[in-house]
Amino acid sequence: MIEFALAVFFLLMTPGPGVLSTAGIGAAYGYRAGFAYVGGLMLGGAFTMVLVISGLAAVVLTVPWLRVVLLFASVGYLTYLAWRIATAGAHIGFTAATKPLGFRNGFLLQLINPKAYVVATTLFLGFGFLPQAPFWEVVIKLIVFNMIWLPVHLIWLGAGAKLGSLDLSPKAQRFINIAMAASLVVVVLVALFPGH
Repeated sequence: MIEFALAVFFLLMTPGPGVLSTAGIGAAYGYRAGFAYVGGLMLGGAFTMVLVISGLAAVVLTVPWLRVVLLFASVGYLTYLAWRIATAGAHIGFTAATKPLGFRNGFLLQLINPKAYVVATTLFLGFGFLPQAPFWEVVIKLIVFNMIWLPVHLIWLGAGAKLGSLDLSPKAQRFINIAMAASLVVVVLVALFPGH
């Protein structure tokens, strides 16, 4: 169980679309503005876990054309997010918009987020500790996962808000944006070329 909790922490702390976009919203719009987005990410993540745990995700991914459509939807959206962050210029976060990404965007991101499926598969199909009670193992894993998930995302949201409030030079802000966008591009490349 301790190994599971450590795996959750380290898998969630590594930059992926969810935490990077959360930090970007915090930087561009402030801490409170990101709550709806984080709520959407959380519910979308729970939905993704149910798809993985139930085996439905594995069944869906056996349909070749649907697998390709989902891959390109995921890669397209992640590339779009990377572009928005990279082109924000001298302002950390997303390019100018009238309002931050909200609940719906967070939820939908998790449905096409390749890291969400990899994390769910790794955590829920591995790290067995109650082989005699698999149902309760899943329940405990869901509770532990979310007890770590929420604070980690709130930390990323706060880090983004803190970055956005700093009086950084335009060059430093551009560097941070490009580094965040590059991290998302790495996720895109991993999704396109798994195991290479």
